[in-house]
Amino acid sequence: MAGSPTARRRRLSIELKKLREKSALTCAQVGEALDWSGSKVNRMETGSGRVQPSDIDALCRFYDTSDELRDFLKSLARQAKTRGWWQVHGAGIPEWFNIYIGLEQDAATLRQYQCELIPGLMQTRAYATELHRAGSHMAAEDIDRAVQVRMERQAMLTRPDAPDAWFIVNEGALRNVIGDRAVMREQLERVLDITELPTLTLQVLPFDSGTYPATGTFTMLGFPAPEDPDLVYRDGITDAVHLEGEHHVREYTRAFDGLRAAALSPQRSTRLVESVLKENAR
Repeated sequence: MAGSPTARRRRLSIELKKLREKSALTCAQVGEALDWSGSKVNRMETGSGRVQPSDIDALCRFYDTSDELRDFLKSLARQAKTRGWWQVHGAGIPEWFNIYIGLEQDAATLRQYQCELIPGLMQTRAYATELHRAGSHMAAEDIDRAVQVRMERQAMLTRPDAPDAWFIVNEGALRNVIGDRAVMREQLERVLDITELPTLTLQVLPFDSGTYPATGTFTMLGFPAPEDPDLVYRDGITDAVHLEGEHHVREYTRAFDGLRAAALSPQRSTRLVESVLKENAR
């Protein structure tokens, strides 16, 4: 079973939707049978509302499930109510990003393309702080909380069960000076250090790579349980999009494969990072 509350809530939503679809009923029909609104059933299946154990009992009686499945779903509902470690930081983390962190913590694979910045899981505290100061109107204490969460997220890369992580970074992210050259030197040294992790691969997309799939920054997460489908994550200034359909995952996988083919090999990417680091040392 997935570990974070977010992943458990997502798994619960998936299982409830599967039960309804197996019965060939609409949300409105299920809601009418249980004297609920159809929107309540929909919220349960999309993870946008809390599911009480009593709701699970009612649904399982209606769908005539086994006692084992009912107990499993009730366990998911209870565990989905717990708070993740990142949620104690309050206003420093917007709700839409809370959802992503919860899913990221349970990922078995992570594929990310960054076109402008060093990936968050590779950032130093100084680099991340500069980004938050420049990109928001947050209070100083909220910036500190947001940066602390970013630093703590990075622990997932060194866990015994660390995800298989593959990053593709545009050369511009290496050369764009965030803060000053001292901040960038530290940041590039951090990139070189982290690429030595056995479960992490870094490729750089050079300026002279020619034509490659035209797309903005995105992340793909894969999960260990086959019941938990892969998803694509894209964020913006005030919100984020999670794309879970097979079509979306297939097209972004194709785009990532195209970027990977156009990028430098991991070995040549490391040499380019070292070259940019030397330029910042002058």
